[in-house]
Amino acid sequence: MYVVRRIKHPEEYEALGMDLDNGFLLYGPPGCGKTLVAKAVANEAGANFIHIKIDALTTKRGKDGGWVVERLLNQLLIEMDGSEKRKGVFVIGATNRPEVMDPAVLRPGRFGKLLYVPIPDEEGRVSILKTLTRKRPLSAEVDLNYIGHSQSCENFSGADLAALVNEACMCALQEKIAAAAEADSDIRKYALVVNLSHFEQAFKRVVPSVSKVQRHYYEQVFQKFMGLTGKQ
Repeated sequence: MYVVRRIKHPEEYEALGMDLDNGFLLYGPPGCGKTLVAKAVANEAGANFIHIKIDALTTKRGKDGGWVVERLLNQLLIEMDGSEKRKGVFVIGATNRPEVMDPAVLRPGRFGKLLYVPIPDEEGRVSILKTLTRKRPLSAEVDLNYIGHSQSCENFSGADLAALVNEACMCALQEKIAAAAEADSDIRKYALVVNLSHFEQAFKRVVPSVSKVQRHYYEQVFQKFMGLTGKQ
């Protein structure tokens, strides 16, 4: 409603005389796909996507980074203040630390809309696993629904799940190489299949990048920033 439809059907908003924010901020734990969300929005709207990564850009002025950061931040604020004059231009920010951002960046007219991107829940993990393994040679015994709902997957971000799938595939490859070497045979004679046992091995090598304590911290940050935007 705030980006895609405004690009596809601007006449509806013009007829209502709506003056909406052009800046949005996605925040939450690392590895949860905030940048992918922004790319998906651009793709859905059929818009060009320009990715700019300057992590320290919005640090609070007068505390961290000195005058260089302040100059960059001031320039960003100037550009965002003029964004309403450039129709069809939207700015979507992504951060793991919204609480250290300069308050001037978060006011209406700049990053006026905030959206929390959390650690995926059980159903979210299953969906992510299905996407990640779409082109992987999984055996019929691999139940992604079971894996996604398992306690071993608790607190896994999207990036953690990607690491898990890659590690399971690596275990399958290592097993194939070892079997061919033991039989002194051509490795091409052995099928490369990812079994449930490979995922079990992968769980021993991959741990959540966000701990329970950190997850609780981000949930507290979410509650704090809900006060800036209302119910999400």
